[in-house]
Amino acid sequence: MPLPRGAVAPSPLRPRTRALVAALALVGLGLALAVAVLEVVGRVALRSATEAVTARAEGAARFNVATLRRDLEKHRALPMVLAQDPDLRNALIGPDTAAVAALNRKLEELAAGTGASVIYLMNRDGLTLAASNWRGADTFVGENYAFRPYFARAAQAGAAEHFALGTISRRPGLYLSHRVADARGALLGVVAVKVEFDALEADWARLPDPVFVTSPGGVVLLSSEPAWRFRALRPVPPAIAARLRQSLQYGEATFETLPLRPPQGEGAPGQASVVRADVPARASDQRYVHIALPVASTDWTFHQLAPLQPEAAAAGARMQAQALVVLLLLYGAVATALALRQRVRRHNARQAAARAELTEQVRAATTELRAANDQLRAEMEERRLAELRLHAAQEQLVQASKLSSLGQIAAGVAHEINQPVAAIRASADNAGSHLARGNEEGVRTNLQRIGALTERIGAITGQLRSFARKGGSGAVEPISVDEAIEGALMLLGPRLQSQPVPVTRTGQRGAQAMGERRRLEQVLVNLLQNALDALAGQPDGRIGIAVEACGERVRIAVSDNGPGIAGEIAQRLFTPFSTSKPEGLGLGLVISRDIVRDFGGALDAAPAPGGGTVFTILLNGTRQRPQP
Repeated sequence: MPLPRGAVAPSPLRPRTRALVAALALVGLGLALAVAVLEVVGRVALRSATEAVTARAEGAARFNVATLRRDLEKHRALPMVLAQDPDLRNALIGPDTAAVAALNRKLEELAAGTGASVIYLMNRDGLTLAASNWRGADTFVGENYAFRPYFARAAQAGAAEHFALGTISRRPGLYLSHRVADARGALLGVVAVKVEFDALEADWARLPDPVFVTSPGGVVLLSSEPAWRFRALRPVPPAIAARLRQSLQYGEATFETLPLRPPQGEGAPGQASVVRADVPARASDQRYVHIALPVASTDWTFHQLAPLQPEAAAAGARMQAQALVVLLLLYGAVATALALRQRVRRHNARQAAARAELTEQVRAATTELRAANDQLRAEMEERRLAELRLHAAQEQLVQASKLSSLGQIAAGVAHEINQPVAAIRASADNAGSHLARGNEEGVRTNLQRIGALTERIGAITGQLRSFARKGGSGAVEPISVDEAIEGALMLLGPRLQSQPVPVTRTGQRGAQAMGERRRLEQVLVNLLQNALDALAGQPDGRIGIAVEACGERVRIAVSDNGPGIAGEIAQRLFTPFSTSKPEGLGLGLVISRDIVRDFGGALDAAPAPGGGTVFTILLNGTRQRPQP
């Protein structure tokens, strides 16, 4: 149909306009993709940062708990030893001015030597007869503490521990008390030791992470933040708060709730492990990884808040930069492909004379792709170097796990040594008393006891020093299996005393195998510690160690009757960083298997026939197979 006179026919979009529309669409698609990728990268970065901070904080928290336990164990044996001191008993049976004055000076010297805040003696009515702070204006001498729970519980049960605010000094501390009885067991009085943690809290205040310790009721007892002391982890019911204030345990504390709260809608892994907190002298409403660990041998809980924001920001920036690089490369590749397609279309439309020019354009595009490929290879090399650095970091983490295990053993050995040291001091005092009375037999008996205790300390420290020494040249040589087992049991002696699990040894004695004794001891210590962890809280727990020499092979089996290993854990038992323990790193069994493999042997785990788990170490014996 012909157009009316004067009308203009609509023209299609010009080629340049179509190219502009296509370019704008491509830019919009790229921006949308970049926003989506950055959102995903941000979430992944937060998850990665949380895992990294959690791993670091757990290691630091375990070290701080070990430090706290060391301070506690250092003082626990003191009241028990003092309860056997004849000077204290004589002062309670028939006190006189000269004896009490001498006892005051003795307690003063003992407090200065042990680092205790106050050591004092109360009669059966709670009246303080002698104290290490007898010189000061705030002395305990003459004060009656029968109302204190640590006095009543020690008088009835024999010993007690109680954390409270001092009624005179108004300083918080842990009171350790022990019953003093006569030869027939009748109550004479109670001796008490007060331990303050000012030095420990000062050390905590220099840490980068806020830390604090709570009671079973959630009340803060110790903290790197002085303003948090006697605040509560959760709201304290009014009736309980009133009862605590009436008991004067925490003075007039109001038990205000700590400024900790879970984040809202952040999707952080572990949920309750990430909190928002207002820490004094720091930015408010910041995210922290919250680590809570029990303090062994007490009913306390140790808490650590590791700042999450710096790690999350660094990880997010790093991952976003990597994602942007990938997006730019992808966007460049798509743009190049579209440009090539457009050039091909123009090539088909042009005359043959333009073929040479188009060929040159294709060659230029190929050069660009080659440069992009070279850039990708350079980035792959950077990634390989990053993996090498990660491997080195993992090796350092393995070494840290070894040192952590040694630290736990050393804490127990320190407790084991503390008792004979205190007993040596008491025996020396007793020898002095007998010498003053001319009782040579009593002096000789106490000196013999001191000699025996000194030999005991030497054996303990010698075994710990041997275990801590590095493996030397790493040469595999014939060793005594019995000596390695006895060394491991000696190192774990303090824990076997605190967790009385019977250990039964069966099989052959005198077996010899190829290996290194100290490294084999490390494997046995790890397996025995795992068995003790599995039997924690089990009343009928037992551990068996069986040795069997079969020709050219020696088999060592460490078994327990615990709950066994869950199926999903058993499948990845020897995989690094795989563990069922909340405070574990998942490296102990990996290290143990590597050590046994270095010996030319094998380490495997299987369910025990009567329930529980059995770990089997298979080593080469010293007898070689006869040549045919």
